Order: sequence, then C-alpha cells, then structure tokens
Amino acid sequence: MDINQVYLDSSKKMFLYYKTIAEKAMDQLEPEQLFVTNTEDSNSIAIIVKHIWGNMLSRWTDFLTTDGEKPTRDRDAEFENNWTTKEELLLKWNEAWSCLFGALESLEPDQLTQIIYIRNEGHTVIEAINRQLAHYPYHVGQIVYSAKLLKKSSWDSLSIPKNNSNNYNNEKFSKEKEIKNFTTDELERLK
Repeated sequence: MDINQVYLDSSKKMFLYYKTIAEKAMDQLEPEQLFVTNTEDSNSIAIIVKHIWGNMLSRWTDFLTTDGEKPTRDRDAEFENNWTTKEELLLKWNEAWSCLFGALESLEPDQLTQIIYIRNEGHTVIEAINRQLAHYPYHVGQIVYSAKLLKKSSWDSLSIPKNNSNNYNNEKFSKEKEIKNFTTDELERLK
C-alpha cells in the first residue's frame, strides 16, 4: 500500500465530505436566504462561497507550475456581493470544486513532496493540500452556522442530531467493522 496514494485518496474524501456538508446546509435555505447577512460585519453565505471560489481557482489552477496567488485574483472583490441568483452561486461553487478535484486527480503520489509556491512561499504539495483542508472546512463551518441561524427551528441536522448519540452509536456498533471507501456516486462527483 502506497502511503502517498492513501493520503491523496483520504484528502479527496475529506474535501468531498465538506463540499457535501455545505451543499446540504445551503439546500435547506430559500434562495434569497443565501444572500442574507446576520450582522453588518458578517458575510452572507453567497460571499463565503464567492471567497471559496476565488481561492480555489487561484490555488488549484496550474498549481504545480504557477504561484497559488494568481495575479488575476481580486481577493478584496470576493467580499463584495455581485451575484444575484442561487443558480449563479451554484455554478461558481461547482466550477471551483471541479478545479480542486481536477488538480488532485492529476497528481501522482510521488509529486506530494514537490515544492509549489503560494504568495512566493514554498510549500510541499502535501502542505498546500493540508493548508486548504484547514481553510475550506473553516468556511464550510461558517456556511453551516449561518444556514442554521437562518433556518431556525426547522433545521435538519447534518450530523448526529442532538440527544441521539446513544442511538447512533448503538446502530454503528451493531454492524461489522468496515473501511469506508468511495461510493460509485462519490467517485462520479469527483470527475
């Protein structure tokens, strides 16, 4: 078993998990709620998505050969809302994730120690992946929290529902041990 391939597969799984969590949160909202800010200083879900989109396209486009902070990126503009529809938001969301997954799919396991640059700072590919595995879930948490505040009491839990841990654990431990692999649907979503 090649540990580098295990790492790549695990990374893809984690990115897909957080993408899915954010989508499940956004799916619970009315389209106009995606553009609501909870406070004057907070970002709407649309703005968070726009920032993730800008970051992903910058970091993952030609990431082995060009700096991860592209000269064409306007990070400050990512925090200004000029998207108006849920369809536009989801189109950009999927464009960004396709860029990320395409970059990861193009990697060979032996490239994980290659040095790439982000803002002129050298990182191994592993470090760059880890950096984004910390960054994107941070923003997914913001999306989920904002969606939950907007949805209020009719929120469908995205994890183990409150006061249901014992039932969940009993169900899990009543089954045989398993190693979770990509499902066919998950593999298809990565393409």
